[in-house]
Amino acid sequence: MNLNHRAASLCRTLADDAELLRVELHLQDSGAMVVDCGVKATGGLDAGLLLARLCLADLATVSLTPGTNGLGPVAQVQTDHPLLACMASQYAGWEVKGEKFFAMGSGPMRAAAAREPLFEDLKYHEAASHCVGVLESGKLPNDEVCRDVAAKCGVEPSALTLLVAPTRSMAGTLQVVARSVETALHKLHELKFDLHRVVSGWGSAPLPPPAKDDMAAIGRTNDAILYGGHAVLYVRGDDESLREIGARTPSSASKDYGRPFAEIFASYNHDFYQIDPHLFSPAVVTLVNLDTGNSFRFGKFDDAVVAKSFGIV
Repeated sequence: MNLNHRAASLCRTLADDAELLRVELHLQDSGAMVVDCGVKATGGLDAGLLLARLCLADLATVSLTPGTNGLGPVAQVQTDHPLLACMASQYAGWEVKGEKFFAMGSGPMRAAAAREPLFEDLKYHEAASHCVGVLESGKLPNDEVCRDVAAKCGVEPSALTLLVAPTRSMAGTLQVVARSVETALHKLHELKFDLHRVVSGWGSAPLPPPAKDDMAAIGRTNDAILYGGHAVLYVRGDDESLREIGARTPSSASKDYGRPFAEIFASYNHDFYQIDPHLFSPAVVTLVNLDTGNSFRFGKFDDAVVAKSFGIV
């Protein structure tokens, strides 16, 4: 199973439906393809669903379902390949930099570059004939950035597709919120849990209204998961380890829990790295033990914080 090849196949569908999806294709001089999904292009919900699937190397089902608590629709994700889909692909672990350019990079291109220490833990690296990445940025990358990314992935620039959307856009908001399973897995990884025990995952989080700027959008998308997200992980092994680690997994286990993310961020003078890293997890995490038949639920929802963050009156 090659993550980049799966995503490349989905990219062809996106290119064929570019007008319908309201995205714009920009072929660079090097041959790299940049797809604007919300920087200048309008994009939309369908583009956001495709972006989320591409982040997950098309190894997950992503959908919008009705909400039941007045907070709007819910972004729902399910996968039977959680490590590959979420950790080797979806996790935004690559800081893509260039002259006057910065983006957080997601998608299967990360597995081809394998630049992050995470891949040593996953014991995963792949070679690909075509690489696909998703950039969270308010600017489109220039050709120099594309060439640099391609080189780090081990492909020619003409074999690279980068899709771009700012967090404030409709597509960008959706793809960020479709990370309830990924954030739970990343938290477990930080707690030294053996992720190879995780067999499947399901998750949901309310979809925020697009914000007026990226800073506000970052607050809303974080709050959607921190206070409204739910991840259900199907695992193997003993119950006792699940009881022990489960209590430390949801966002409520953090000392910074309880206020909208924008307020937390401001209290640390907008220094992201001062925030307690244990905050970043879904509000509720359920661990289902396939070996014993027992389930363990941890955490709590806080609809009031979500509603305040979303500007719902």
